[in-house]
Amino acid sequence: MTVARITEIICGSSKSFQDAIENGLERANKTLSNIEGAWVKDQSMILDNGKIKEYRVILKVTFILKG
Repeated sequence: MTVARITEIICGSSKSFQDAIENGLERANKTLSNIEGAWVKDQSMILDNGKIKEYRVILKVTFILKG
């Protein structure tokens, strides 16, 4: 039987939402084993004087637990 776990991470980028997603997945791969999937739960932006300072995403990452 396979058992999976879902963890939620928040990641950011000054470039784009896509870059924030890639940064988050790259970081998750350093500490989590057996990542099987991920999806974007939410997106937001941090503004400074009306201009985008940072793109942020909340990712839900699924990984398989070792038995």
